[in-house]
Amino acid sequence: MEFDIIRLTNGLRVLHFEDKNIMTVHCGFIINAGSRDELSTENGIAHLIEHCLFKGTERRKAFHILTRLDSVGGEVNAYTTKEETSIYASALKEHFNRAAELLVDITFSSIFPEKEIEKEKSVIIDEINSYKDNPDEMLMDEFEERLFPDHALGRSILGTADLVNGFTREDILRFVERNYSTDQIVFTCVGNVSLKKIETFCNNVLEKLPTSTSNRTNRTIPESTMFRESKKTSVHQVHSLLGCKTIGFDDDRRRAMVLMNNILGGPALNSRLNLNIRERFGYCYYIESSYAPYADTGVFQIYFGTDKRHERKVAKLIVKELKSLTDVSLSDRVLSVSKKQLIGQIALSQENRANLMLSLGKALLQFDKVDQFEEIQEQVHEITADEIQVLAAETFDDNSLASLSYVPE
Repeated sequence: MEFDIIRLTNGLRVLHFEDKNIMTVHCGFIINAGSRDELSTENGIAHLIEHCLFKGTERRKAFHILTRLDSVGGEVNAYTTKEETSIYASALKEHFNRAAELLVDITFSSIFPEKEIEKEKSVIIDEINSYKDNPDEMLMDEFEERLFPDHALGRSILGTADLVNGFTREDILRFVERNYSTDQIVFTCVGNVSLKKIETFCNNVLEKLPTSTSNRTNRTIPESTMFRESKKTSVHQVHSLLGCKTIGFDDDRRRAMVLMNNILGGPALNSRLNLNIRERFGYCYYIESSYAPYADTGVFQIYFGTDKRHERKVAKLIVKELKSLTDVSLSDRVLSVSKKQLIGQIALSQENRANLMLSLGKALLQFDKVDQFEEIQEQVHEITADEIQVLAAETFDDNSLASLSYVPE
């Protein structure tokens, strides 16, 4: 898999991967700006901007934006995370120019009409309220808020209804000017499009975008706090989360962390938590661990939902699994099988070309380079049992694991 990386004079970086075996093209802008880059009074504005990008540009009204690709069977979408905003599109290969030009228009020429801003505020408040009907979502938001108090990484991406209601067009423009700079944006394209066509698009369109440089200074590494709390709420079963602050993208051990999480409670059905708690005892319908790395820090979590009478049993079994990873070195066989599983998962995820486009763009944005699949394989194979054990000891220290549970009233 060979990637082409083009660095433009205005600071934009372009990543291209040609796949002649598909009929489609997937492209998008990945912007190094998310809810982490909000001031405390701006919580939720990055997500509001993502919505409003589709509501009018200097050339198009909202209707024309929404139908530009839909009319030829394509799709355009966006999402906001704590550290980036992605605006992307998928279409047949012959509609690459249509898709790419539309993305440029909404990313760099949105005018944020006040009438449309007010409409989207209502939509987002409905979205905030819908989260209140999902205790697992609420639990995760509250957990991170308590883990990183008074820090942007601890705040909900959606913001609060009061803050969202108060945002003005001027607030939006200030955030965009502060964060949507060309040196913090990557354009990525995966699909049946030649390098020559990408170079033409760069020369004729992207290179003409004005240069801007980020001067923001508000990204700081948060301190984490320790808490253990159980709250009575209107739920039918216990929803519980335990976790802690951990390493981020800037730590060379991040792939070992991914592997350890995969072994413990990752997405596969043969994870230790799934086999030894759900399958063996039937105590949980859903139990999973997760690792969310950020640029300079990260969050490790274990979530489970269970009947109130099984809560303590599940908690004890989780502690047992954590202690096993801490105290017992993985055998050569277990480590080898786990590595093969992770490599297979990575390979399968790359088969989805839309997901590949987004992940490649994020990698270039984060590291200013992209590892080939063969390099990733090699990095995974180099992970040792000692590395896993040391990471487990650091991560699963009983004095650092916080917990939050919602229990039936």
